[in-house]
Amino acid sequence: MKLNGSKASSHRCLKNFNKMRPLGIDFGASRIGVAISDELGMLAHPLETIPNDDAFLPKLQKIVLKKGISVIVVGIPRNMDGSYGPAAEKAKLFMSQLKTEFPGLQLVAWDERLTTLEAQRLLHAAGRDVKKSRPVIDQVAAQVILQSYLDSVAMAGETE
Repeated sequence: MKLNGSKASSHRCLKNFNKMRPLGIDFGASRIGVAISDELGMLAHPLETIPNDDAFLPKLQKIVLKKGISVIVVGIPRNMDGSYGPAAEKAKLFMSQLKTEFPGLQLVAWDERLTTLEAQRLLHAAGRDVKKSRPVIDQVAAQVILQSYLDSVAMAGETE
């Protein structure tokens, strides 16, 4: 997107502002990382890490209502050859549960290959001790997933 104040770039920002506030999720067996986009739907930000227990869905419902979420992007781990393993099957079951809990929201399955490694690299580059930042890694992985999705939406909008 060009930042020159043109009608086309302004129009895309307004279109996203009125239509889309995505939430990104990095699903894990013990922790679930959550990231949120800015109001314009352009930048992803880490939000929180929630334990994967019975309290997760009420916490997620609260976030969805409070933040005006319209899209949930769930990272689906794939093997390097593109196949799905046991973790991907668990993430798909999680998506099915979300579909039941949030029937009005758009759910997007997103390839999350190497996002945890990217999150570790980003934290290391920011001077954080990666071993002491385990819960934050899940948030940053969710941020990487969500930003990848937002970038793809922006690229699709620019080619229209």
